[in-house]
Amino acid sequence: MRPRRHGPLLRPSAVHAAAALLLAAALLHLALHGLTQPKVALAFGAVVAVGERARITLPGDREQAPLGSAAALAYALLGPLHSTPTGHGVLQVVAITGLGTLAGLLPLALPAARARRTESGRTDTAPVDTVRADTAARRLLTTAFAALLFQPVYSSGLLDRDPFSGPAYGALLTGVAALTALCDAVLAAVLHRARAGLRFAAALEDELRALLGIGSAIVATGMLVSLLAGEVGLWALPLFCTPLLLAQASFRRAAEIRATTGQTIEALARATEVAGYTPPGHARRVADTACALGRELGLGTRDLALLEYAALMHDIGQLSLVEPVPGGATALLPATEQQRIARLGSEVIRRTGVPRRVGEQVARLADPCRLPGGAADRTLPLAARIIRVANAHDDLRTEARGRGLSEATAGLAALERLRLERGRAYDPAVVDALARVGAQGREPA
Repeated sequence: MRPRRHGPLLRPSAVHAAAALLLAAALLHLALHGLTQPKVALAFGAVVAVGERARITLPGDREQAPLGSAAALAYALLGPLHSTPTGHGVLQVVAITGLGTLAGLLPLALPAARARRTESGRTDTAPVDTVRADTAARRLLTTAFAALLFQPVYSSGLLDRDPFSGPAYGALLTGVAALTALCDAVLAAVLHRARAGLRFAAALEDELRALLGIGSAIVATGMLVSLLAGEVGLWALPLFCTPLLLAQASFRRAAEIRATTGQTIEALARATEVAGYTPPGHARRVADTACALGRELGLGTRDLALLEYAALMHDIGQLSLVEPVPGGATALLPATEQQRIARLGSEVIRRTGVPRRVGEQVARLADPCRLPGGAADRTLPLAARIIRVANAHDDLRTEARGRGLSEATAGLAALERLRLERGRAYDPAVVDALARVGAQGREPA
């Protein structure tokens, strides 16, 4: 299922091209003018390379190299080193960051680029890892942004004057680091939006939320290294990068727990299929359709993950039934029976240890979108409304195929039946989103 592209805001290829051109200009400057303070440059470049190897995976399958990003930021904000002025400038910061990143990426990229034999007998190579290319381009551009804000001011000697010494110097570093973090969040949102098919606002919200986690540790480490390097020299690198490595271990452990949770939910979702209560693949089809609708309606990565969990487990309440529903089609049952099955499933989910919101979404997925008086039920979660439409669409489409209709005709027939209940049983906005998703060929088979 292809993600929707919400307008050509900025393509990843444009970001990669900008980063490549900037790195080429920086390397040309380095070749023409030589390396200033080589030992310092080598130390920061080595930490960037090591950090690139010590990557972690964040929610949404996004990779991050916190140590490399913090070292690059620290070099961009580096002023005096052990009370000795530095003079590396913006382009050297870019060159060292780029070279360090490439040195760290090369051992990871070589196995992925090994030649392999295709079915036609031609030799082909594996595509470059786009996630790592995205993070490398982001780091180069945001590091250049930080260096451009700080290095010219430092080189001018303005910071040596009394009004800019002491606390004011720390305030300047804090301001530059904060602007750099926002710049990185915007770039990450642009790339994430293009890769995942999210709306830009949802992607930016995801990145700003991530900034409060590992992002704040990266910014704080970069600031501390650059600030205290003036007193302790290059010893600031191991002193303040070690805690960040420990933080990475915690984030990696949290990512493993999330992965285990996802595997547990996948296994539970298959229980209804193994027991013969639902058709094979029903839970996965409903989850895929629900996620496509969630992206269409502007949900971010975190909400999409919870939506997928709830959609996978939406039929778990059927295990409490004495007799299976014919074809597992709960959408064809009376409303009261649908609600009873949803409540039973919610009770099961609450005992599995998955996030509480998943159980709340499943508990409400059979509730009508309007109250008895005709007013919209504003307490009904969007995820529950999405799953109800996705589940009904798959049930109705399966029932239509059973009557001998083709795949395309069955899908249209199911959508038409949902439209008849639009505004009563099913949320109009979600039904309209389903029509758009189907028209663009993005619903699962």
